[in-house]
Amino acid sequence: MRFLLLPAAVITLSVTTPAGDWPQFLGPHRTGVSDETGLADSFPASGPVIAWRVPLGVGMSSLAIHDGVAFTMYQDIDKQFVVALDATSGRTKWATAVAPAYKNAMGNGPRATPTVHNGLVYSYTGEGILTALNAASGDIVWSANTPKEQKGRPAEYGIASSPLIAGNSVVVQVGAPNAAVVGFNLKTGQTNWTAGQGNSGYSSPALLTLAGKKQIVAFVGAAVLGIDPVNGEQLWRYAYVTDYDCNTATPLLIDDTSVLISAAENHGSTILKISKDGNAFRATSSWSSLGKNSVLRAEWQTPALADGHLFALDNIGSAGPITNLVCVRVADGEQVWAKTRFGKSNLTLADGKLFISTMKGELVIVEASTSGFTETARASVLGMTRQAPVISNGRLYLRDDREIVCIDVRAAK
Repeated sequence: MRFLLLPAAVITLSVTTPAGDWPQFLGPHRTGVSDETGLADSFPASGPVIAWRVPLGVGMSSLAIHDGVAFTMYQDIDKQFVVALDATSGRTKWATAVAPAYKNAMGNGPRATPTVHNGLVYSYTGEGILTALNAASGDIVWSANTPKEQKGRPAEYGIASSPLIAGNSVVVQVGAPNAAVVGFNLKTGQTNWTAGQGNSGYSSPALLTLAGKKQIVAFVGAAVLGIDPVNGEQLWRYAYVTDYDCNTATPLLIDDTSVLISAAENHGSTILKISKDGNAFRATSSWSSLGKNSVLRAEWQTPALADGHLFALDNIGSAGPITNLVCVRVADGEQVWAKTRFGKSNLTLADGKLFISTMKGELVIVEASTSGFTETARASVLGMTRQAPVISNGRLYLRDDREIVCIDVRAAK
């Protein structure tokens, strides 16, 4: 089946931001695609140009960049923090403790990435404490212990749902029996609405327009939900059961009626078509590639869409070590090329290039070409990381459990 691809300009954005900002998980469009141009496709002989490098504590949070400030989360021995750094120099502007230290067998510290909106920074800790802080001062405006309030429990491997701004709500997965997804008032932290049932997944929700309706699409532990952002009404539900509730990639808009969902653990990918009959919405599979022969099984990495193709990491086996870098044509679901055993990595698409961070701490540049795999640069820049590169104003930001590095990736003039 062939799908109509929309230009980026019509994709519904969850935030309005100045050019060059990266104010939330997966960037300005929450798609892992940057609008920036004029970026390098190679490194100097001496290696990447390091603008700055600063020590930081443990955590899996990525970075949000807004108005010249970089925000992320980390923890020390005792507490989890939100920290603001000057995006040009790396100098700490403030650091605020928001919860006790979080420990988990799959890795310690916070998982979710902060979101910046209208002068506030919204953070979500490993055990599910949602906090709004003043972006300028770091002062706490409000805080909500979401599992306690909703009578639920954190996901087994820690809460990883990065906050989403939707109308007057900040939206996260909670995973309570009668509150899989919750919208909290942006200014007060009071519950605006609850939606869905069952365990939380590890995915971050997206605000998309499908079948003419703006809606939150949330990939929870065993299903995908379409939710009205105004009142939390569940518009549709599509079951998607994976081992260990490991639905982690963010739902990705394909066109004005279609959304991609993908999961690893030998599961696969499905494109859902959202249709409307009267006041009722329905989700049906228009294409799927499931099981051990699937063309795409995204583990924690959200695929990037460009030129009618998905550039993605295909993870083979149950949390296995084999990961291929693949290019999949949306029109027919064909894998047009694959770099087998590329290795566990994450990617951001910008300026016709894939900027890839490997778990070994390498930064790799690959052409975002549909004709085949071409690697143009590779360098070790830090320790083991699961974060995708963040690109803002010609700089690339990446972190591990010890430090943040800022790399100048502007093309030489």
